[in-house]
Amino acid sequence: MAVDCGAAVIGLVGPMPSGPGVIDSHLARQIAQTVPTPIDTYLLTSSTSAADIVAHYREVKTTAIQIVDELQQDVYSLLREKLPFVKLVQVIHVRSNDSIEKAVAISPHVDAILLDSGNPSLPTKELGGTGRIHNWAISSKIREQVQKPVWLAGGLTVDNVQEAIAMVQPYGVDVCSGVRTQGRLDAQKLKDFIAAAIQ
Repeated sequence: MAVDCGAAVIGLVGPMPSGPGVIDSHLARQIAQTVPTPIDTYLLTSSTSAADIVAHYREVKTTAIQIVDELQQDVYSLLREKLPFVKLVQVIHVRSNDSIEKAVAISPHVDAILLDSGNPSLPTKELGGTGRIHNWAISSKIREQVQKPVWLAGGLTVDNVQEAIAMVQPYGVDVCSGVRTQGRLDAQKLKDFIAAAIQ
């Protein structure tokens, strides 16, 4: 459905402490194998150890790994060593101006940055799919200072995606809750969202 609607990337959500759309590894691998090139597939992982991330990736075999929690710096080196041809996308949960420094520091270790609206500090971490927007002015500053592609996520809908793109000028946009109805992907919402995003 997402491919037919014009998506450039398909996100396959692994186990998460919260949020919608979790897919088991067997199904995620089946989906990844059927997605045609040049469309990318991203494994979304909340794991923070290199061994766990590598093991999960090898079960699913996507073109990239989207890391939704914070990693220790040495984990990036281990991932590069074990998975040299796999793109790494680091999520930064934009909560304050401190996010700018964090994104700049992490950017040399990854292939792209994705800005989202989670809250990893809660007892049950929010690592995506919150349906909340964040401060796009901070996101714009991150995009200006980071020398890697910057994706924008967090509460995007057909009603606000054009404003978000105009303000942040991201490499691309990411959507989850904004194209769901009763927790399921909604084809019409997805078509409308992509049409609005590419105008």
